[in-house]
Amino acid sequence: MKKIVLILFVGLLGFGLTAQENAAKINFKTETVDYGEIAKGSDGVRVFEFTNTGNAPLVISKVSSSCGCTIPKKPDAPILPGKTGEIQVKYDTNRVGPIAKAITVISNADTPTKVLKIKGKVLPAEGK
Repeated sequence: MKKIVLILFVGLLGFGLTAQENAAKINFKTETVDYGEIAKGSDGVRVFEFTNTGNAPLVISKVSSSCGCTIPKKPDAPILPGKTGEIQVKYDTNRVGPIAKAITVISNADTPTKVLKIKGKVLPAEGK
C-alpha cells in the first residue's frame, strides 16, 4: 500500500512540474520609460517592448494605469513564444509638472502581474 501511495505521489509531482514548464514568460526591454523634459502639448505616446521568452502563447488580459491622464493600449492577439509585442502608453502632456505613473499589466505569464513606470516632466509653454 505504501508503494502505491508513493508511486501516485511521485507521478502527480512529475505531472505538476511538467505543467509548469509550459508557461508564457514576459520579458520587457525596459520596465521604466523616461520622457525626460518635454514641452506642454507634445507627443505623449511611448512604447514598452517585450518578448515572450516562454514556450506557450502569452495573453495580456488587462493593462491599467494609476490615473486617467495615462491611457495604455494592450496587444489584441496572443504573443507566440519567441515573438515580440508592445504596450503603447499615451500620457496627457497638457498637464504641466512632473510625471510619475504606474501601468499594471496582467497576463497569463509565469509572473502574472507586472508594474511598469513612466517618469519625466512636462514643461510649461514658452512665454507663459
